[in-house]
Amino acid sequence: MRFKIILASVKTTLTDKIVDAAKAAGATGATIIPARGTGIREAKTFFGLSLEAQTDIIMFLLEEHIVDTILETIGRVGEFEKPGTGIAFVLPVDQVIGLEAQMDRFKKFAGE
Repeated sequence: MRFKIILASVKTTLTDKIVDAAKAAGATGATIIPARGTGIREAKTFFGLSLEAQTDIIMFLLEEHIVDTILETIGRVGEFEKPGTGIAFVLPVDQVIGLEAQMDRFKKFAGE
């Protein structure tokens, strides 16, 4: 079985909506990591203090056959076509441990 990770940096107001949609599309779960970042536009300041918007990094560990569907779902639900709403990318996974409880489900979807 082959796995990939989708990492999506999203506005905190969209996190639950994106996770729920990804799960409805077949993701088995997600890890949410609070973050903050900078982009091409300068952060707003207030009396010299930076007012950077909080973001979440949503991490999905997925069997590779479902990655395209989940990535498309994240982009659509997160409205990534609009500037400043989010970004997502896919990374390969060489090895995985700790998924023994989910292996039957993965095999079912892989047709094994």
